[in-house]
Amino acid sequence: MSDLEAIVPMRPHRVARDTGPNNKGQSKKNPQTKNLPPVQIAFDRYELNTILSVYGHHVAAGNWRDYAIDFGRETAVFSIFKRAAECPLYRVEKNPKLAQKQGAYCVTDQTGRILKRGRDLAQVLKILALKPRLSVV
Repeated sequence: MSDLEAIVPMRPHRVARDTGPNNKGQSKKNPQTKNLPPVQIAFDRYELNTILSVYGHHVAAGNWRDYAIDFGRETAVFSIFKRAAECPLYRVEKNPKLAQKQGAYCVTDQTGRILKRGRDLAQVLKILALKPRLSVV
């Protein structure tokens, strides 16, 4: 492979091939593929906007400094760090398998304890909202 050739990512096939005597290798769609989850779970634009809004307020206050986003087959995770070289303070997770049971979104802390879980991301992120500070003048 030369340096000029483009690298093409491999994608899983979602078409079943039936090579029976009547089909002659023609491809046809498998009816079960409609119910398959997407190959990768990700946050959509609205969800990222909501998460980054809360994150931005904490960065402006000096509480947080870094974040990481992980997209997997079962969950999407937004990790929040105080500094870049440590374990995350909080993790905002999206797990669509739990959407009908406990809610697709949850916020966990450093130890893995679930702080809040629910179906509405804005409600779940209220646990991370800045608390107003009162000062004596």
